[in-house]
Amino acid sequence: MADSMENALALLARGADQVVPEDGITEALKRAEQEGRPLRVKLGVDPSSSDLHVGHAVVLRKMRQFQDLGHTAVLIVGDFTATIGDPSGRNKTRPALTLEETRQNGQTYVDQASLVLDTDPSKLEIRHNSEWLADLGFGALVRLASTYTVARMLERDDFTKRYQQGVPISVHEFLYPLAQAYDSVAVEADVELGGTDQLFNLLVGRDVQRAYGQAPQIALTTPLLEGLDGREKMSKSLGNTIGLTDRPAEMFKKAMQVRDDLLLRYAELCTPVDLVELGGVLASDPVEAHRRFARALVTLYHGDADLDEAEQRYDEVAKGGIPDDIPVVMVPHADLDAGMVGVLRLAVLAGFASSNGEARRLIQNRGLRLNGEVVEDPKAQVNPADRPIFQRGRDRFVRVQASEA
Repeated sequence: MADSMENALALLARGADQVVPEDGITEALKRAEQEGRPLRVKLGVDPSSSDLHVGHAVVLRKMRQFQDLGHTAVLIVGDFTATIGDPSGRNKTRPALTLEETRQNGQTYVDQASLVLDTDPSKLEIRHNSEWLADLGFGALVRLASTYTVARMLERDDFTKRYQQGVPISVHEFLYPLAQAYDSVAVEADVELGGTDQLFNLLVGRDVQRAYGQAPQIALTTPLLEGLDGREKMSKSLGNTIGLTDRPAEMFKKAMQVRDDLLLRYAELCTPVDLVELGGVLASDPVEAHRRFARALVTLYHGDADLDEAEQRYDEVAKGGIPDDIPVVMVPHADLDAGMVGVLRLAVLAGFASSNGEARRLIQNRGLRLNGEVVEDPKAQVNPADRPIFQRGRDRFVRVQASEA
């Protein structure tokens, strides 16, 4: 029994940033064993975005570990709280979404989260907090608001900075952490998970549960994963992500791009690989260490059926080769002049640039190639009838072709 507890604690400690109270997980596991019931482990997700990446999966993987230990995951889609807008880490009021928008994003979130979580109904509850918040009523809201003080709310870093800088804080923003805390009351959470930026909200949940006569939940936070640029937090808007739904070859390629100094951190937070073993390999052969991480990541989300092909494609492109299965970009007749299309327009059609200006900058930086040759003239014309290979960087290719219609 002692070994079982020790193994469980070691599993849950991997990739955990902070636990409040410090011995909370140990006590919670003992209590669950004594009471003969699984812990209710809550994760509230904000459906402001519908695309998940491995940074999102860090906390989802922690929830999966609780499931694998026999506990119940309670995934709360914050369709109602997203209409308020989480102020965490914000220096200004965030625009709120409509309930319809949050529900649409929420369904996509659940679909992608299912790539990580065990979806067995006995191990996973999926709830929407509009179930209890939409009809809470003004009297109940006043009672909820009475459980916390303005002074304590202003202890939160982002609120403190905005208050000191004279940046407006709307009253409704104070309601967000209270609403999230009420979620814990509604589902009787034993443990709540969140990123490090959510610690304040998780601690509010403990206080509000006490006010409603419940035992306070254990707060467990996980780190925010840096993106592939190695500087900013992983974010789709910054283009530094590894998406959960990326194709195997794309996922493998991105995994190989992780900075050497961040590889063990990625491996710890994103995969179950042995960190001691990987660290030894990294010290002697960084490329092989990246390959092991990339293989583990692709296998985790796609199985091993496509692993060899993904790795072969990476090797082929790394050696300067052109993959066989590159997409085709069709050039509409409206974009042709005497059968030719300008290279700037072609870059936009191919998805290599969002505008002619960006395409021009790519050319200035020698970032575009045509049949392997660097494009140097932004006024160059391309003949789609030749079905040339158009390339951005080392690993993005399209075959150019004229539309038949």
